[in-house]
Amino acid sequence: MSDRYVALLRGINVGRANRVAMADLRPLVADLGYTGVRTLLNSGNVLFDAPVTDTAEVAARVEEALHTRLHVSAQVIVLSAAELAAVVDENPLLGISSDPSRLMVSFCRGPMDPRPLEPLMQQDWSPEALALGKGATYLWVPRGCDQEPVGPGGGACARR
Repeated sequence: MSDRYVALLRGINVGRANRVAMADLRPLVADLGYTGVRTLLNSGNVLFDAPVTDTAEVAARVEEALHTRLHVSAQVIVLSAAELAAVVDENPLLGISSDPSRLMVSFCRGPMDPRPLEPLMQQDWSPEALALGKGATYLWVPRGCDQEPVGPGGGACARR
């Protein structure tokens, strides 16, 4: 029996560092034995089918193959389709986020301990909004990160 998964590669194709062509990424994942491999634009997001498996093990295999074959170090998070759907469904900002391109979701590798983030949750982020989920954090940036700094003191998406 096979399930659908997504591998999210962190920090690739941002600026000039860690460039990975999707034409190289698809066969890399397929060569690991996964099927139905598809990528989304130049995002580093990879959809594939695999037997029901340990997602941490799959992530480690993809990370190792990236390093060995493409000489790129990147953290990989693998979610089943059901896990990804749960992150979408539990999004507490869906009622205010009217433009998906301005809603950022950051995934966690394994269970998230919310305690280190509690001070951030006490701050007023208006007009932005920050929320925590079980396996992700959500940030609504109605004006976009490229227009002006976000959050208290302008820290979350400050211009570079």
